[in-house]
Amino acid sequence: NLCFKTVSRGGVFIFCCQSIYKKNVLVHNLTNVVFLIFHLFMWFVRDVTRFCTVLQSSPDVVLLHKLSDYDGNWSILPALPRLASQYCQTSLWIVFLEEETNVNLHNLLQVLSKFNTRKEWFLGRPLHDDEPTIIHHYAFSEDPSSFSYPDFMAGWALSCPLAKRSDFISPPKSDFTIDLQHEIALYIWEEGRGPALTVVNEFCSELQSLSSTGDCATTINTFLSACGNPVQKEDVFVAVKTCQRFHGDRVPLVKQTWEKDAASLEYYSDFTDPYIPTIHLGVPNTERGHCQKTFAILKRFASGVVTQAPWLLIVDDDTLISLPRLWRLLGCYDPNEAVSVGERYGYGLSRDGYSYITGGGGMVFSRVAVQNILAGGCGCHSSDAPDDMVLGMCLTTLGLPVTHSPLFHQARPQDYVKELLARQSPISFHKHWNINPVAVYQHWLKEPNQRRAHSLTKTREEL
Repeated sequence: NLCFKTVSRGGVFIFCCQSIYKKNVLVHNLTNVVFLIFHLFMWFVRDVTRFCTVLQSSPDVVLLHKLSDYDGNWSILPALPRLASQYCQTSLWIVFLEEETNVNLHNLLQVLSKFNTRKEWFLGRPLHDDEPTIIHHYAFSEDPSSFSYPDFMAGWALSCPLAKRSDFISPPKSDFTIDLQHEIALYIWEEGRGPALTVVNEFCSELQSLSSTGDCATTINTFLSACGNPVQKEDVFVAVKTCQRFHGDRVPLVKQTWEKDAASLEYYSDFTDPYIPTIHLGVPNTERGHCQKTFAILKRFASGVVTQAPWLLIVDDDTLISLPRLWRLLGCYDPNEAVSVGERYGYGLSRDGYSYITGGGGMVFSRVAVQNILAGGCGCHSSDAPDDMVLGMCLTTLGLPVTHSPLFHQARPQDYVKELLARQSPISFHKHWNINPVAVYQHWLKEPNQRRAHSLTKTREEL
């Protein structure tokens, strides 16, 4: 059997075809390879079906979400023991792919045939940190480039002997799931007791369209998702959380950079300043968490008094964001559904925890999602409880999805691998610490046509 698994919004599917393909180095490499693909793309289904047709077989389709009802399986580790027990009885490899990954099945099978499948293998294209970063808890701070972790977009693979042993590996030390590809590598490496990542150059990070990718088992698509027309700017209501302390420095930077793209925006503070202007919601400021303030924003939005917009964006006053890119992304979603989207983190996922959208990168909710949250009786156990985590617990309790987009970023550009950012059209970054926020916005987030307009305006002003 050759099996392909894919995850879509409607569930997870496995495509299997019986192998009769035997020649040259491919004699053994069609014995049950399992693919995990996050999100279902019809082009991939088409290619798999075509490949199986060549093998004179048709695919079987299985709903993988029946494996478990647990929503945290996106973090892989909770699902890995069960995947190994269910599929490694007849399979040799588990290959993980992302929605941006293209696969050359012939080349991939050739690559896997080079490895002794009785051994533990962790295969992928390596990434390294150039400097210690907060999203990796400053791991390997003396030499961050010494540790390799897989580029998920290029694909990565576990041999079944390693996958089977996952049930006996100690759980991650941290309760938080932040950057999964780094945390997976730490988990498997097990402080030197397990295998390090083996470099496989055929897992490629190049674009599929390049002529140099002929030997690649995988290639990638760059993306800002294009799902039709962007939403209208009037469809997104923007809520900026601030306080009097930052009225003089952070708020002016918002106004200088991205505020002008918003059709409808309000600043929520602990002090009413008519010159910004800000709105005092009657909620005292807290040093952290801001749960009570966020729920006051949700109630104000849901009331319909301020706006009838179908989408709510909540950001911090030190969030840098591209609203035009957000409008394009939201064209992929139905505002009549309970949609919550942003950069997804996890807490306690190895023991029935929950997913949440991390607040600094921006939290986007459909009006329907906001109504469900408020009607579900969710609330803050304290005014300074972490609002994003409380909302994550609430969404999990209500059975509502938390949708991840890698285009939102909780940290600064230098906290991420340059190679990953270079193939993105980022939507947001967070924090002003040790950066020039205006320069970061103009370099990473400003659309090319906006840059040209800014340049012309500046030239006219100089003249």
